[in-house]
Amino acid sequence: MFIIKNKYFLIIENIKDIDLKNIKIRNKFFIIYRNYKKVNEIDELLRFRLKCKSKSIKFYVANDMKLAKILDSDGIYLSSFNKKLKFLSYKKKNFGVIGSAHNFKEIYCKIKQGCTFILLSKLFLVNYDKKSPYLGVVKFNSFSKISKKLIPLGGIKRQNLNNLNNISCDGFALLSEIKKKPAITNRLF
Repeated sequence: MFIIKNKYFLIIENIKDIDLKNIKIRNKFFIIYRNYKKVNEIDELLRFRLKCKSKSIKFYVANDMKLAKILDSDGIYLSSFNKKLKFLSYKKKNFGVIGSAHNFKEIYCKIKQGCTFILLSKLFLVNYDKKSPYLGVVKFNSFSKISKKLIPLGGIKRQNLNNLNNISCDGFALLSEIKKKPAITNRLF
């Protein structure tokens, strides 16, 4: 079975994590550059940004408005810990805001921040923290009644990809599966 959604959010920590040559579908992919450790060279990021533009891939920068302006990104990604409202004052045509949340309180905070999409984590059990709670299909669908902006994130693997057909959402987000070879993204491209 194949999963068809309108939007695919790919969270990368390094521009080498993804090969843009594989992406053939236009206007469905959102790349979120989330690098908290070491920032790539600005020249490399600018070239990557231009490649994204040429393939009609939306490019977002996480929690760094200065870098988002330098790269002329399509928007900014606000992590769940980012509760600031200062991003609302930036006025640029077609500048989007994507947020992430783990619970009701954070969802409402992201709605106040003006997020067009909210990545809700964790959908399934994740490998790095087996004891941490996750939502599952039923709970995610009940959360999605609050807002149609919710996008599932966390624990999405090749084994449970078909379960996304049971989720009422417009897309889904991937983080760790992008780095794996062969990547789950081969089924999306």
